[in-house]
This record gives sequence, C-alpha cells and structure tokens, in this order.
Amino acid sequence: MPANRNFEAWLATFRASINGYDYYTDFAKVYANAERLRVEIHILNSLVGSKNIEADFENLLTRYPECLKAIPILLAVRAEEIFCRDTNYRFDAPNQSVEQYKYFMRQTGLFDLLANHVIGNLYDYVTGVEVGLDSNGRKNRGGHQMERLVEHFLREAGVAYRKEMYLDDAEKTFGLDLSAISAAGTSTKRFDFVVETSSKIFGIETNFYASGGSKLNETARSYKTIALEARGVDGFAFVWITDGGGWHSARKNLKETFLVLDTLYNIRDLEDGIFTELFNG
Repeated sequence: MPANRNFEAWLATFRASINGYDYYTDFAKVYANAERLRVEIHILNSLVGSKNIEADFENLLTRYPECLKAIPILLAVRAEEIFCRDTNYRFDAPNQSVEQYKYFMRQTGLFDLLANHVIGNLYDYVTGVEVGLDSNGRKNRGGHQMERLVEHFLREAGVAYRKEMYLDDAEKTFGLDLSAISAAGTSTKRFDFVVETSSKIFGIETNFYASGGSKLNETARSYKTIALEARGVDGFAFVWITDGGGWHSARKNLKETFLVLDTLYNIRDLEDGIFTELFNG
C-alpha cells in the first residue's frame, strides 16, 4: 500500500454491493419456521372457506386448543403472546375464554381472511408470511457477508486470528494495556477480528454500507477517535475495513479518518493482498 494514498482514487474502487444469492431470503430458515407449526397450521386450515366461521372456530378450539399456537404467524407475528389494548392473549396455552379468542379473531380480521378470502392452503400462506418476515434480516446478513469476506482473506493470508473479541479479553490474552481505547476500562467495545503476529496485535473492525445515512458519519468519527487513541498503545494497531456505495454521501467524514488511519482498507485492498503485506511485513 503506497504511503501517499489518494482518497478519491481509493473511494472510486468501492463496491455498490456484495450481496450473495442467499442475501435476499434465507429459505432454509423460512421452511424451518413454517414446518415448526405444520400440525397446528393444518388444523386451522379446516376453517378456510367456512360458512359458519365463528362456530367452527369454537368447535376447533375446544377439540384442538393447540391450534392457537399458529394464530400469531397469521398476523406476521413471531410471539407466543399478543397485547391488544388492555388484554394479553397467550397462544402457547389458553389464558382467555373461547369468546375472547373469537373476539380477537373477529377484530384482527382473521375470521374474514379465513372465511371470505380465497386461500388455497394455509401452510402456503404462512410460508409467504415467513418470506416477508425474513426480509427484515437482510441488514444483519449484509454485515455478516462482510465479516465472512474479510475472514476469507485472513485465512488466505495464513495468519492466526480470533473472532468477536472484547477489549478486556484482548488485554488479558495478549498482555496489552488498551485503557486508552477503552476509556480506562469503561468501554465494552468488541473487535470483529483480532490478529496475532510475532511483532504486534491487530484489532480489526469490518462493515459495509450500501446506502447512506447518519450512522456512517458517526461510525467514521468513532473510528477516527479509536485510530488516534491506538497510536499510543505499544504492540497494538487498529485496522478498519469498510466498503459500500453509501460512503459517497459521507465522504467528508470518511476522508478525515482516512487521513489519520494508515490501516483503513477496502475490498480492493484485500484483493490486492494487503493482509499478507500488513501481517507479514
């Protein structure tokens, strides 16, 4: 890595996305969640198209109270209890009268859904609901994708590393004094990776931002502070690996960190072998 790096040229190599094919929906998780309630869902399925939905529901609940377990997911809720105004409905075991559960089904629109709106198969409906709920996990999957990518390059470089290590654990393990970074031991900061070499310990943070927002500015400022604090720690270096098109809207704050942190890298740097140079240099 050249000593006189050019920020604009470096920023121009940022990726718009690192999304893999499994980023959009975790179908294995979707199927597992639906399968977990398969029996209860099939019991409720008998209500689809009912001409006397409230009476049929009452009979069903009397004979098979366990079918309550499948009701929350019909409302796209993964929980065993739902609060409505001043009433707490439990669905793992009845805590309300049949009439109260009928009121819940009526008021939430579930009776109308089951009786009047064509649903060929309630299990298929729940699978679709699970797909929708799973989309909320994309943010976490995006962060994990970057961590997996960085870990791939760590392995390729052939270095010893530890994942998700807290500052105090790093101090105990490697005999470091990281009080300058941990605000005299009051911070519970955790590094995504910690690399041990014969001459130095490296604390690594990773992230990827496909879109902009205030969080990027906060992140850049926070890591700039850590970069400055880490300068006074013997035997330790802070490394930040980031990427993503979102940084174009927060370029000013990123540049400020870039100017004080020589070990700020992106995916292109990893592909160019920066880990081999950094850890074996």
